[in-house]
Amino acid sequence: MIPKKQSDSRGMRRELVLPGELIDVKDLRPGVGTFSEDGKIYASLLGIKKERAGFINVIPLSGKYIPKMDDVVIGKIIDIGPSHWLVDINSPYPATMHVNEVPWRVDFGDTAKYMNVQDIILAGILLVDETKRVQVSMKDRSFRRLTEGQIVEFSPTKVPRIIGKKGSMISMIKNYTGCRMFVGQNGRIWIDGDMDAMTDAVQAIKMIEEGTQVLGLTDAVEAFLKDSKGRKKW
Repeated sequence: MIPKKQSDSRGMRRELVLPGELIDVKDLRPGVGTFSEDGKIYASLLGIKKERAGFINVIPLSGKYIPKMDDVVIGKIIDIGPSHWLVDINSPYPATMHVNEVPWRVDFGDTAKYMNVQDIILAGILLVDETKRVQVSMKDRSFRRLTEGQIVEFSPTKVPRIIGKKGSMISMIKNYTGCRMFVGQNGRIWIDGDMDAMTDAVQAIKMIEEGTQVLGLTDAVEAFLKDSKGRKKW
């Protein structure tokens, strides 16, 4: 059984809430991981209750990605229809991508000529409706099919830490390894480079994921990358 009260690394008490549980708040507004009904705020997922900037949020402990409009995601094609692709976005809800949402003119029935099952894409969340149906799009110039390289999966809750403040952490990994990288909000990173460099990048990402609350984590990751790069010069 998961205890309702937990302590963080500083000994502060954190309250665990369950999906559908009424959250006892004063004058706060519903934030991420919550919903409002009849003027009351409820948790929409299992997580830790957290107040910030006038909002009450529920931070998920782990699990699948919950899609939000305009998020950038890394998806995998898992099925094809005559006018759409079905995309696994590491979520409980698979996403649909219509032929009108790709940068090519695709005739009816020709979807497999452009992308097939197992292809990896960088896309954006176009729509999430009230029934949790999700649509993704590749119309923006920054989106594309990802070839070569490899995909690393991690908890979507760790995305901000892996990216770092103003992109500092992911930029550091890119600079030391020389790898090309795309980070999806859905807990996936695409990495492309030579094999040793990709191995170092993956190890650095795992260090960040496992040591999110560790003091001096940025310095530790940089020391690992610097040491690894130095050893490869010999």
